[in-house]
Amino acid sequence: MKIEAHNLYTHFIFMTFHKLPLIPEKNRQRIEKYITGVVNHLNCKMYAIYANPEHLHYLVMRTPDMDEEKLAGIIETSTNQFINEYKLSLGRFQWENSCSAFSVSKKDVNKVSEFILSQKEHHKIQKFAEEYEDFMKLYQKPILHPKVRV
Repeated sequence: MKIEAHNLYTHFIFMTFHKLPLIPEKNRQRIEKYITGVVNHLNCKMYAIYANPEHLHYLVMRTPDMDEEKLAGIIETSTNQFINEYKLSLGRFQWENSCSAFSVSKKDVNKVSEFILSQKEHHKIQKFAEEYEDFMKLYQKPILHPKVRV
């Protein structure tokens, strides 16, 4: 069935291979613009993106035919190639073999966007390892389902 209306917001976190600081500040914006272009070309919408030296955050609104794995795979493959072709990394660039994708409610899009765009300041206070651990605790908590009456 065709879906005409949707709110599929996803916050992705990619990590560089072995979490090495491979993305230099001087190339950060060029990499972010490239990824934004790929997302837009796929008829999705980029809300926020920030490429840290060892990880990347981005928030998109996906179309119903673009699931998280498909979008992540396209971003992974295309950016690996782009960064290496134009030598935008400190050494050979590669993402880790997996990433994280968290659903975001429409009411939280601005809050998550602000978080992503404030990464530089945020990581002066909290290291990425701590940040990621906090994300996993928050988003991987089991949800208690209410009892359903039949």
